[in-house]
Amino acid sequence: MGYGASVTEGMSDDGEPAGTAGKPALAVLRGEDLGDVVVVVTRYFGGTKLGTGGLVRSYTQSVKEALKAMPVGERVHTVTGTLKAPYSLYEQIRRLVEQEGGTITEETFGAEVTLRLRFIVDERDPFEHHLRELSAGQLAVDWDA
Repeated sequence: MGYGASVTEGMSDDGEPAGTAGKPALAVLRGEDLGDVVVVVTRYFGGTKLGTGGLVRSYTQSVKEALKAMPVGERVHTVTGTLKAPYSLYEQIRRLVEQEGGTITEETFGAEVTLRLRFIVDERDPFEHHLRELSAGQLAVDWDA
């Protein structure tokens, strides 16, 4: 299943009676508000002994159990950039990055400090505003394209 504006989904009963495997599995996924998920359930035993109702319950329960065990994270759009700064502002910039929700992914110490920064897209502008205030307009991040 995809998420947001682009949803792609599919299912298959792959030899099971029509509507007893893929449809219940997909229904569970739809009800969880998840994206970027693939589920494959393999049945080794049961068949006609379970009947169609038993198959539906079995596939539904299998997907629910798999989702309980699955780690879940949120996908967010981030931007990465490079900031070159004087040592005199290094600690203040580190605090500012943390305050504004960014991450310093790399630090290089040479004639000046070079920082690789990562921000969630929506948090970049407030950081840049405060960076300009801190540096009296002298510093700017070179954001990757």
